[in-house]
Amino acid sequence: MSLHNPLEQRLTDIPVREQHLTVCGSETRVWSYGPETADHTIFLVHGFRGTHHGLLSLVAAMPDVRFIAPDLPGFGESSPLPRPHTLDAYAEWLQDALNQLDPAGTAIVLGHSFGSLIVARQVQRLRDRRIVLVNPISENALSGPERIGTAIAVGYYRLGAVLPAPLGQALLSSPVITRIMSELMVTTRSSALRRWIHDQHHRYFSRFTGREVLLEAFQASVSDAVSAHAPEFQPGTQLVVGERDAIAPLAASRRLHEAMPGSQLHIVGGVGHLIHYEAPLALARILREWLG
Repeated sequence: MSLHNPLEQRLTDIPVREQHLTVCGSETRVWSYGPETADHTIFLVHGFRGTHHGLLSLVAAMPDVRFIAPDLPGFGESSPLPRPHTLDAYAEWLQDALNQLDPAGTAIVLGHSFGSLIVARQVQRLRDRRIVLVNPISENALSGPERIGTAIAVGYYRLGAVLPAPLGQALLSSPVITRIMSELMVTTRSSALRRWIHDQHHRYFSRFTGREVLLEAFQASVSDAVSAHAPEFQPGTQLVVGERDAIAPLAASRRLHEAMPGSQLHIVGGVGHLIHYEAPLALARILREWLG
């Protein structure tokens, strides 16, 4: 994390343990934060192109909670899966990881953005667990209001995969493209916070293990929607959404809430798709009140 983040010092005071596990054929890197004897454990499933680092502000804001934070296969320090990176493949990876890391089945599962799709795809096997979805992908990106932007993104990732390796890698990891993506998602008016978020994306947004993995994961990210699985979620599922989210618009999140019996909808004002970066304290407060 960066010195621009006021939560950084808190994070350095939280105990952390690293593990290497073989999960569905991926050599998966996992970090466990917080006390082993904590009353609550939360398993984090991060978003597309990110790593577990993106959710560390939440970890820092809840030092008394135990967090299990893996890098998804093909991103960060986790190796790819030995099969195409579809949502079904990621869902099987999630189940295997939970079986190994939380065999008692007591951990809460929190999915952010793309992570919400992975959780939704596996929700029938997670019915005994409590679930939190942050900035959930409520509706399919290929048919929603941002479908034109999604179509452009599809072309971008396909081009990056078919170009000669040096050119394709340069395109997909371009700092300019990364900055444009970051600018499109950031909503905060704080210049210091904006700089920090842009720096985080610069540091971690291109830590993918290969162009094919990135294309497959992107195709997975636009292949489904949480709303398609809404009736399968148990009552009590928590939905935390951004008032100004352009990727998962508020109207779609409201429709998801209506389609998910017994769910609770929390709207964080003034933020978009980056609640975990822009309002981690608000997210932590919502979780604390829910955990009671």
